[in-house]
Amino acid sequence: MASNADFVQYIADQCAGAGEIAVKKMFGDYGIYCDGKIFGLICDDCFYLKPTEAGKELLRTIELRPPYEGAKDYFLITDVDDRDHLGTLVRETCKALPDPKPKKKKKS
Repeated sequence: MASNADFVQYIADQCAGAGEIAVKKMFGDYGIYCDGKIFGLICDDCFYLKPTEAGKELLRTIELRPPYEGAKDYFLITDVDDRDHLGTLVRETCKALPDPKPKKKKKS
């Protein structure tokens, strides 16, 4: 079951305090990015955050769950209504994640 577009937009809006947020459709659901770095997934109307120690310290409750069958566990974020907390959580998670690898240029 794919995520509702309104829910995806709501999560993006709630994370906006962390930086420039973008969502990209992936495999029927969405990847969510901050300043070009993927930090989570939105699958089946649930928000999943890549696990980091920084995120773990900020979470009020910790629930690990795979966002889709065969995936590694992510933090399941159920408290998505506190915009300030979510922005801080995303910002600190992104600081702890490695920078994205540069894309290879296509040969012409």
